[in-house]
Amino acid sequence: MARGTLRIYLGAAPGVGKTYAMLSEAHRRVERGTDCVVAFVEHHHRPRTEVMLHGLEQLPRREIEYRGGTFTEMDVDAVLRRAPKVALVDELAHTNMPGSRNTKRWQDVEELLAAGIDVISTVNIQHLESLGDVVESITGVRQRETVPDEVVRRADQIELVDMSPQALRRRMAHGNIYKPDRVDAALSNYFRPGNLTALRELALLWVADRVDAHLTEYRSEHHVSAIWGSRERIVVGLTGGPEGRTLIRRAARLAEKGAGGEVMAVYISRSDGLTAVSPKELALQRTLVEDLGGTFHQVVGDDIPAALLDFARGVNATQIVLGVSRRRSWQYVFGPGVGATVARESGPDLDVHLITHAEVGKGRGLPVARGARLGRSRVISGWLAGVLGPLLLTWLLKGVVPDIGLANDMLLFLTLTVAAALLGGLLPALASAVVGSTLLNWFFTPPVHTLTVADPQNIVAIVVFVGVAVAVASVVDLAARRTHQAARLRAESEILSFLAGNVLRGETGLEDLLERVRETFGMESVALLERAGEKDPWTCAGSVGPRPATTPDAADVDVPVGDHMALSLCGRVLPAADRRVLAAFAAQAAVVVDRRRLKGEADRAEELAEGNRIRTALLAAVSHDLRTPLAGIKAAVTSLRSDDVEWSEEDQAELLEAIEEGADRLDHLVGNLLDMSRLQTGTVTPIIRETDLDEVVPMALGAVPEDSVDLDVPESLPMVGVDRGLLERSVANIVENAVKYSPPGERVLVSASAMADRVEIRVVDRGPGVPDEVKDRIFEPFQRYGDAPRGDGVGLGLAVARGFAEAIGGTLHAEDTPGGGLTMVLAVRTAPGRRRERPDVSPAVTS
Repeated sequence: MARGTLRIYLGAAPGVGKTYAMLSEAHRRVERGTDCVVAFVEHHHRPRTEVMLHGLEQLPRREIEYRGGTFTEMDVDAVLRRAPKVALVDELAHTNMPGSRNTKRWQDVEELLAAGIDVISTVNIQHLESLGDVVESITGVRQRETVPDEVVRRADQIELVDMSPQALRRRMAHGNIYKPDRVDAALSNYFRPGNLTALRELALLWVADRVDAHLTEYRSEHHVSAIWGSRERIVVGLTGGPEGRTLIRRAARLAEKGAGGEVMAVYISRSDGLTAVSPKELALQRTLVEDLGGTFHQVVGDDIPAALLDFARGVNATQIVLGVSRRRSWQYVFGPGVGATVARESGPDLDVHLITHAEVGKGRGLPVARGARLGRSRVISGWLAGVLGPLLLTWLLKGVVPDIGLANDMLLFLTLTVAAALLGGLLPALASAVVGSTLLNWFFTPPVHTLTVADPQNIVAIVVFVGVAVAVASVVDLAARRTHQAARLRAESEILSFLAGNVLRGETGLEDLLERVRETFGMESVALLERAGEKDPWTCAGSVGPRPATTPDAADVDVPVGDHMALSLCGRVLPAADRRVLAAFAAQAAVVVDRRRLKGEADRAEELAEGNRIRTALLAAVSHDLRTPLAGIKAAVTSLRSDDVEWSEEDQAELLEAIEEGADRLDHLVGNLLDMSRLQTGTVTPIIRETDLDEVVPMALGAVPEDSVDLDVPESLPMVGVDRGLLERSVANIVENAVKYSPPGERVLVSASAMADRVEIRVVDRGPGVPDEVKDRIFEPFQRYGDAPRGDGVGLGLAVARGFAEAIGGTLHAEDTPGGGLTMVLAVRTAPGRRRERPDVSPAVTS
């Protein structure tokens, strides 16, 4: 019996329309005469989905008794007995009730497929097993019901049901997904725009990878070697040189120009394992390409152009990015180079970009001073050519080659001297000149086998020979020195440009600057030391690396900066030529320290200015807002004490009530002023303890009428680490503010829910709301929005609430309430080790 086919409708989130799309497909097949039945579909009381079930045959479900309740599951045996052509099975990741035939619904589906029944099913992206951790980090909800990725990947057809976050939230607000009493909570928690956007991206990427896998499989089965440019896939060929960073960034810009572009960096290593690249540079390039959203690959191959083209065709690439060859002109006699070969062999379906780049040395360090200007191998070759070359040439001229004359002999010896100068510089050339002139005098200048010269012309020839040899050697050595100086000056200019850029950008990271010094000069540790006076001890302003120097005398290199600061380096002794650049680093480090101190002084000055502003506002509050309740209390007391008027019991009760209200209001104002004073002076010292929210939040509602607040704080919430008193004062101020601005008859909702490693307390009102540009300003002291009456307070409630929230390690911000109003979100951290076992998530979200 042939296995049935599986079609899956994949959604990014609940409510995007997977079940609706599945039922629509069932109606189309029934209209075509296909035997299609509903094995299990859950409509969640959504009217439009429920209507779509009309006209479709629905098989009876199996009832299961569990813990005193009756539950229904798909009856696999009934489906097998009915043996339809197509069966509709909703919610592939569902976990069956204990006592069912299989543990998971996808296992039921496997039985139906094995029986030759085609199955159409649905699943959300958050239920894929491999994405559980990612979804939890995005939404704060751990999905308990999952399905193995391989089950979904084996599906014959996967159709993505997509919807923009804005459209999905509108569907939610219109009541098309959840009941009205659950809409606000859902929109404020799981169905936030950020959550939905991230889940949508996950779904799109997962389906794109699946499509790519299908395309690769098809190309392999049909032996398609030509490149199909279905999407821009750019391969960057790396050599391990510093130009690789330029190539990667250029490839990333090319990928951005096309939709869905992908960058794949590849390094071809030889099969013998020998390589001259810097592992550190290759690691930096790998990090860069991954930061830009690409991937890094390493391929083994002795024929680099062929290996690069094979890799590009294997991944169905459309473009190759290579750097222009760094070889010199004369080196092209050994071959056209990798870039030219790849461009010639790429064919018409693969574009090759040759990118120009700056000629840079390996790493960022300055060239090594002294004897390595020409390289050790060149110096050794120069000595061999200067000392052994003349001896070998003498043997050839005396024993193998016939006599060619003294002039030709001198030219040959001069050639060896020039070669020694080109290879090894001045000293090997001088040695070659001395050895060559001695051998010429002894073996080739009459009288032979003596050091005397009979013919004066021969003396002139030998002198000219020595002079030319010394001149050529001097020119070569001078060129090497100039090249070395140019390289050093170029490196110094790059470093000074980096320092100047730091100044212009205002970067003040002392540790980053010291790390740059350590890497540039190859030191073990770098420290910036300072002291107040000549006799004061040295203190460390900043350091990087192990075991930094504690005094300038203990360092291998120290550069003084002014009278009371020094840059100290440990690791090796630097040549004097490097101290010029090192002095620039030291001066920049001193500027960074001074800038940091000035910033600290500016911050303190700003704090003082803020304190002055607070005191000015406080005087204004005392002069008006505090005097208003005092005036009311005094007027009521004066009236009660007056002998001229005889007050009735009702009047006396009214005056006493006015006195009590004025005293309560005055107490509230004074309390807020004292709290703000404690926050401004930094005397708030929280005592963090494990606390249950359902013990604290109800206590904060004592100052508002009982019928003005709806409380929804589940007992299953995790413990939080807070100061109970500060949290209670913060919640009380938020709730009082919400009640004050709520319309008459509208109750304020106070709810709490767990999100990842924090718990959020939401205070939702249906008042006039606050524009986005004012949301941050309402938390400033003595700020009130709109036309709030002057007698309603001094504008400290929310400022105190945020101050106390931050003091206990939490946050407080404002959001718009869906449908109108303002929602205050107070987030606090859960207590360490007291995570919840099961998140408080509605069944519709986890289904």
